[in-house]
Amino acid sequence: MKHQVLIVSMLCMLLISAISSAQLDIFKFFKGELSEEKIIAGLKEALNIGTENSVKSTGCKDGYFGNETIKIVFPEKLQNVEGTLRKIGLNSAMDEFILSMNRAAESAAPHAKQIFLDAIMEMSFDDARKILKGNDTAATEYFRDKTSNKLSKEFQPVVNKATDEFGVTKKYKELEKQVKAIPFIKIETIDIDQYVVDKALDGLFHVLGEEEKKIRTDPAARVTDLLKEVFGS
Repeated sequence: MKHQVLIVSMLCMLLISAISSAQLDIFKFFKGELSEEKIIAGLKEALNIGTENSVKSTGCKDGYFGNETIKIVFPEKLQNVEGTLRKIGLNSAMDEFILSMNRAAESAAPHAKQIFLDAIMEMSFDDARKILKGNDTAATEYFRDKTSNKLSKEFQPVVNKATDEFGVTKKYKELEKQVKAIPFIKIETIDIDQYVVDKALDGLFHVLGEEEKKIRTDPAARVTDLLKEVFGS
């Protein structure tokens, strides 16, 4: 008799456990767990907003030049001669050259928008899940991986045109000529257009990463109900 009571008790406990588990699943269901479609939609919306803000903030006057974090400075390979050039009175020429590079980048930045939007459209659920569970700049890293080559190719003719418009190459050639006239200074020849392309993209991805961090960590940056639901979860 005792054994029967024990067996009945165990069965009751298992039944209660099963019911509790089922109730928990039902509760989660009605609570509104995120579906695959909602996760993707939320990430795409976040990326659309981040892209819009990034392109807008970089693709305007002083978008690069006025932002010390992404401002394009004298090429690294030439920085060993920068101090000397300024000491011998080329401050104005150097400043004009630096400004011209930033203006070229600002002119090129808006052309990134469509490439970013295309990458968003191609995002799979696996991509979205990894991004959602990733670090604060996982989406930006995804973008960098998916779009860098295409962006570089797209930016090249735009930057070439912009460097002509703002006289970047001309100013660089003038500096190079002046440096070569100084016996004790050597200046390395570089592809100045490619340098501007690379720095423009670095700056764009940096700003995009900052936008992504805001959406992930700052509830105030989640400006739609979908963003609040996906990133608030």
